[in-house]
Amino acid sequence: MTASKKTTSSSELLSTGIPGIDCILGGGLTRDRLYLIEGEPGTGKTTMSLQFLLEGAQAGETVLYMTLSETEAEIRAVAASHGWSLDGVHIHEVIPSEKMLDPEEQYTIFHPSEVELSETTQKLIAAIEALKPVRVVLDSLSELQLLAVNALRYRRQVMAFKQFFSRRACTVVFLDDRTAGEKDLEVRSIAHGVISLDQTLSNYGATRRHVRVIKYRGMAFREGLHDYVIRRGGLIAYPRLIASESRMMNKPSRFPSGVAQLDTLLGGGIEESTSTFVVGPPGAGKSSLAAQFVMSAIQQGQSAAMFIFEESISNLLNRCDGLGMDLRSPFESNQLSIQQVDPAELTPGEYADTVCRAADAGAKVIVIDSLNGYLNAMPDEQFLTTHLHELLSYLGQRGVVTLLVGVQQGMLGPNMTSTANISYLADNVIMLRYFEVRGEVLQAISVFKKRGGKHERTIRQFCMSEHGIQVGPVLREFHGILSGIPAILDHAAPEVGSSSID
Repeated sequence: MTASKKTTSSSELLSTGIPGIDCILGGGLTRDRLYLIEGEPGTGKTTMSLQFLLEGAQAGETVLYMTLSETEAEIRAVAASHGWSLDGVHIHEVIPSEKMLDPEEQYTIFHPSEVELSETTQKLIAAIEALKPVRVVLDSLSELQLLAVNALRYRRQVMAFKQFFSRRACTVVFLDDRTAGEKDLEVRSIAHGVISLDQTLSNYGATRRHVRVIKYRGMAFREGLHDYVIRRGGLIAYPRLIASESRMMNKPSRFPSGVAQLDTLLGGGIEESTSTFVVGPPGAGKSSLAAQFVMSAIQQGQSAAMFIFEESISNLLNRCDGLGMDLRSPFESNQLSIQQVDPAELTPGEYADTVCRAADAGAKVIVIDSLNGYLNAMPDEQFLTTHLHELLSYLGQRGVVTLLVGVQQGMLGPNMTSTANISYLADNVIMLRYFEVRGEVLQAISVFKKRGGKHERTIRQFCMSEHGIQVGPVLREFHGILSGIPAILDHAAPEVGSSSID
């Protein structure tokens, strides 16, 4: 690193090189400051710090990883597991020699900490003086804390390191694995910024991991818990979605379904920038109705995205083929994105990030099928409705037509319930029902709520065939359709059935 670069203003920010973390931090790490990354073993501290150093190495900076517990071979093995080359990253070991196992080498007059702490400090300082790095990682503070024995000596040691690094235009990251005792409040008070990594075991599926910025002087960082994952290639963070940060003013127009009588029922179609909750019993046609809006977007030359939980992509495409909806061609040409969500691996932050990326990429229609799958996939997560509210707000601000599929328990009768009742969040609610008449089970459709404008308050017949989705005339000859077993009001009424819809 040249001298001119060493004198760069401390107000500039260094990128961590970690997707999502810079956003949480408000842009990155302030240059030439000391930071603390804390977390129990297995939370990803080493991975995160290596990404920070690799980002500096790629920018031509001199970077140094000083380890007090792991060997260089172990550090390189971590990097290799992610497919990284540590060329340009200097690794310096300061760990006890195997000679310590020899009884003659053990201290008898002085306490080991009195000698080893001084020796360790001298080795660390020598490495810094020789290399003059721009980015430094010290792994880990627990070793220094154990060597210092008492809190006062430990705090003074850390303060001395802070002063030492501050005079050398060096950005330093200390790692703390919390194995030396209580939370390290001493270093928290000294550090310019503190990042906490935590993990919790869910009842089923992958471990849930959260990152939180506890402290960051002089920066407006994004507070709260943020999901993150560790995969081959490194740590990826998903900043908590705050829809109000990206509000847009737009004047939505109506989005047609492509089925004339359905649009009539909806008062001309669904307004853009709104969310629609399609609810009904299993097999009533909810997913097919949502697919009809996707088909309409495709026919208008726009893109769409579908996120499915229970159904496979193959079954979805085959079912749409049977209804005369060709979603296979736009899927193969990337005009339509279909993602099958693995419930066991899902986190709210990662899922919201994926959906928002689809909207940012230009998707006009987004389908979440089903909402029950979304909620059941994360039974241990709290405030899922708040997550969903922020997600729907974000999509609405980008003019997206969002369709949420909800499954009700039961087939007939007025007491059907839904485990995912978010009708108060959705702008529109479309209900599908089964009803029995003259020995035949038929389907009905009605619009129960529409914030964007007027709509029909009627109940119409609904059916699906190889010709697609069809909505029939108003079922005025019956009373009690929503109960599932209606009464016929007019005995002279014509036969009602699938053949009555052209």
